[in-house]
Amino acid sequence: MTDLIRDVRREYKYAKLSSAEIAKDPLDQFKRWMVEAEKAEIQDVTAMALATSDAQGQPTVRIVLLKGFDEAGFSWFSDGGSEKGQALAANPRAELLFHWRELDRQIRIRGSVVALSAAEADAYFYSRPLASQLAAATSQQSQPVDSRDELEQRYKALAAQHTEQAPRPQAWGGFKLQPEAYEFWQGREGRLHDRLQFKRDVGQQWQMQRLQP
Repeated sequence: MTDLIRDVRREYKYAKLSSAEIAKDPLDQFKRWMVEAEKAEIQDVTAMALATSDAQGQPTVRIVLLKGFDEAGFSWFSDGGSEKGQALAANPRAELLFHWRELDRQIRIRGSVVALSAAEADAYFYSRPLASQLAAATSQQSQPVDSRDELEQRYKALAAQHTEQAPRPQAWGGFKLQPEAYEFWQGREGRLHDRLQFKRDVGQQWQMQRLQP
């Protein structure tokens, strides 16, 4: 089995990433790649790995869904009492990773994280299907539970009380990562990949540089 894992490899032949062709603003480049990923009909195109680190420096990572992006940052929603919520409360910095295997592409986005307003949390929460609202209201995310049956019973009881919309839990809300650095990665043949990184200079202007693979 070890030999089989060691020998797993394939060539990356989809495209290249030229410093002359990349957008000057990393948000514009993100939009460009997102559109191409959507046209490629990639499943779960908005799925992104969210890496956080708690007060003790313990890193954790999980997949969440991007729910909005603009010049101010990249947004998602979760329970503030969850493992990631507690980590962000102690250390409000994170990194996002989009991986679109079908296009041999990755995008890393690093920065500080702020909480979205209660109004923004309400607007998104009540746009969700009732079943999703009930699930969020039922679950104390990341906390232990004795059994699946207990969780399902709580869900059924809440569903019986709320047939049109469920109450948004106070701890459930949104987060926004404010980008300080981007990296666009394009797989290339022979593992000589393209990596272009954007960081802000002292004047808060984006500067791009090529990184070695």
